[in-house]
Amino acid sequence: MTTRAVRTDLGRRLAAETLGTGLLVLFGAGSVVAALTIGGGRLDYAGLGMVAIAFALVIAVVIYAFGTTSGAHINSAVTIALAARGRFPLREAGPYMLAQGVGATAGAVLVIAAFGEQAVDVGGTGGTVLADGVSLLRGAVIEAIGTFLLLTAIFALAVDRRAPAGWAGLIIGLSVACAILVIGPLTGGSLNPARTLGPLIVTALWGGDAQWSDPPAYLIGPVAGGLLAAYVYDHVARPGELSPAAAEPAQGTAGEITGRRR
Repeated sequence: MTTRAVRTDLGRRLAAETLGTGLLVLFGAGSVVAALTIGGGRLDYAGLGMVAIAFALVIAVVIYAFGTTSGAHINSAVTIALAARGRFPLREAGPYMLAQGVGATAGAVLVIAAFGEQAVDVGGTGGTVLADGVSLLRGAVIEAIGTFLLLTAIFALAVDRRAPAGWAGLIIGLSVACAILVIGPLTGGSLNPARTLGPLIVTALWGGDAQWSDPPAYLIGPVAGGLLAAYVYDHVARPGELSPAAAEPAQGTAGEITGRRR
């Protein structure tokens, strides 16, 4: 399978980001509602494991489906980190993040369409909240740690031209699953501002208990963790230190996530 990015117009790429983020929330956040429904409103660690697997699988599907169209960022923290390191056009970052927000909100609406209005009461439409005793600062640090892992995987498997072909979707999805398994009990393991804000907005619109005090942790943490990971990878792994002959990957893995168009 080749993952070389094709030249597409901005409208198509924004549509891919909207659809991809919508699928992420529908099947990722939706799995939270499913686990809470089966567990009678309680999410134990086994249920969290199923949520982690759902996120890993839907992220892999979206990357393989839309990686060659938009880069399959589906995460504002990813877009910001790539733009900051010169891997994505800065002028397109705003439209990408808007598309991700629209997709996340639509995905949360579809969670309600699937589970009914009980999705709002049982699981806040699959949204993320800080656990008891976790302050905003601590929550931001925890989310930064999880997002650091995600962006490290992205830079290693989808940005670095030395990466083996075909593995990006699977490993990036598994990196999110790994983060959820570790930090999920503390913050829900969002790693993605859009993934948190979409369900939060829909929960509020449907009259649910929206925790508007928590979003700063889910905005600051992922962006900070993503920027740090991008900087560290560039300066430690040094992907730019390649000979001209080695710079071009055999099957174009760099097209995924970065959205580079050739």
